[in-house]
Amino acid sequence: MQRPGWQFALIVLVAAVALFTNLGGPRLWDRDEPRNAGCAAEMLARNDWVVPTFNQELRDAKPVLLYWLIMSAYSVFGVTEFAARFWSAALGFGTVLATYAIANRLFNRQVALLAAIILSTSTMFEVASRAATPDAPLIFCGTMALMIYVLGTFRPRDTAVEWTAPEPRVPGRYFPTNYLAVAAMYAAMGVGILAKGPVGLVLPTAVIGMFVLIQSLPARAESARPPSRRAGITSTLRACGRPFAPAHFLRTCWQMRLVTATVIGLAIAAPWYVLVGIQTDGAFLRGFFLDEHFGRATRAMEHHSGGPLFYPVAVAVGFFPWSVFMLPIFMGAIRRICDADPWRTGYLLATCWVGVYVGLFSLAATKLPSYVTPCYPALAMLGACFVYHLLRGTTVVSERWLRAALVILGLVGVLVMIGLPVAATYFLPGEQLLGAAGLIPLIGAIVCYAFLQRGMRKQMVISFTTMALLMAVSIFGLGLPSIDRHRHSFALLESIQKNRPDAKIGEFGGVEPSLVFYAGQRIEPLVIDRPTAERQQARLTLRNFSAPPPRSTIVEFLQQNLNGVLLTSRRNYHLMADKLPTDVEILGEVPRFLKRGDTLVLLGRPGDTPRMADDNSGSIKR
Repeated sequence: MQRPGWQFALIVLVAAVALFTNLGGPRLWDRDEPRNAGCAAEMLARNDWVVPTFNQELRDAKPVLLYWLIMSAYSVFGVTEFAARFWSAALGFGTVLATYAIANRLFNRQVALLAAIILSTSTMFEVASRAATPDAPLIFCGTMALMIYVLGTFRPRDTAVEWTAPEPRVPGRYFPTNYLAVAAMYAAMGVGILAKGPVGLVLPTAVIGMFVLIQSLPARAESARPPSRRAGITSTLRACGRPFAPAHFLRTCWQMRLVTATVIGLAIAAPWYVLVGIQTDGAFLRGFFLDEHFGRATRAMEHHSGGPLFYPVAVAVGFFPWSVFMLPIFMGAIRRICDADPWRTGYLLATCWVGVYVGLFSLAATKLPSYVTPCYPALAMLGACFVYHLLRGTTVVSERWLRAALVILGLVGVLVMIGLPVAATYFLPGEQLLGAAGLIPLIGAIVCYAFLQRGMRKQMVISFTTMALLMAVSIFGLGLPSIDRHRHSFALLESIQKNRPDAKIGEFGGVEPSLVFYAGQRIEPLVIDRPTAERQQARLTLRNFSAPPPRSTIVEFLQQNLNGVLLTSRRNYHLMADKLPTDVEILGEVPRFLKRGDTLVLLGRPGDTPRMADDNSGSIKR
């Protein structure tokens, strides 16, 4: 029977189109992509596999795994956008396959196929898998750990029976008894520590722990007396607290071999953390653990804050277009968990997976949509179960919810058709046709609604999936390259590289990290006056593994580098104009990307005045 091979081919096709289409087309997007890609390029240039730097200063924001991956891709493909993003896409593809394996063991082969396709075509997962950021490696490591857990805990499924409960390898035990499986599971989490820190171990362990705590609860005898309302509230609170009863909680922790988890995680990740701590005199460890972890947990950094509904809204946007079914998906999942459905075990694990990530990150002060992306494989499995029952006509929610979901999808299409042209008028002149992207969800909603009304559910699912894939191709293959053409600041770099290739470049007020990456040299941060420079030096001495020379003032830089140029914004130019040497003038000026009313200014001595590029269509390579 060729069905498994056919399914694998379909998964490969959908994931490849969604994740690799025009992967290296747009230039690196600010702010994280050029920092990560530039850090890897600097480490490769000096053959340093320990200390991450960007613009020749210590980068303590992320651990080293992503840099190692990008460095290996640079060695094969060269320093290009495709190489910087290659491993993210490859690991995203691996996550899709791991999700298929989990769903196949907990549910069945049809659900596994649907889960792989849904994950491949969900918006935020595609973003994470197409960007040079640590998100894709972290998602992959966590999903691999949970795949090993599921395969090590549950028996292979009888493919002849579609709707049966997964059976534990050891009856009544919901944790692997094979030490190799346990070691492999925690090893995957240990690699996750190198991807993004302790969350790579803590959160997947918390997902498994929550599932085991609930799943292994002993059956409770029910009283025949109907409870009063007050007794019902008390009973509900007690039921919620049962998984955390001290004896049961400690027994579960012992069963999960948390000491083994710690030892294996440290054995994999600690050597690099020790080395980078030694070579930076502890600066990396202070910056990474105190600022990036403790700091983000206790205060909103970089204005990334939000209320208790931040992550539900973020998931509704990030899991689009499948998120239009979010309410019926979770309503059906909760109903089936409560009704002891044959797939209750799988529903429970997926729900714990989502609940742990959304719940814990909701407690942190700093909030970003990407933080909960590791739970998207679980969302895909829940969505796949919903679609499976929809095809079989066994959904436990009213069909009105489906109609409402398709109406919402159509409304989103209309809003895109109206909103994007308006936004383009202000920020992307000439790109009003981007609004045509809204036709895809609008037409998809109309077609799916028509099939639903006729009872043609299989055709509806196929149409919805095709629509989701077309959205991915239109966004990443057509939309982003059109937007990228409006990043006019690269024209200034082209002018410098063509007319003053040996010129040193300074900046005041902060420039986009992408300019640093594509400049191919250090862009020196400058200050206006000496007291500011001394304060900056004191701060850098505490943070950087080797303190750079004191930051120069703008006047010092221009006096020492007669051929040098300075990048700043028009707003910051007004702060320094009266301090500039009289022979320094504006050599070029372009609009700043997505910053209406502000421009990027190039200052220098006229001499061999750079000529501004007529267009900005070419990609500047390092």
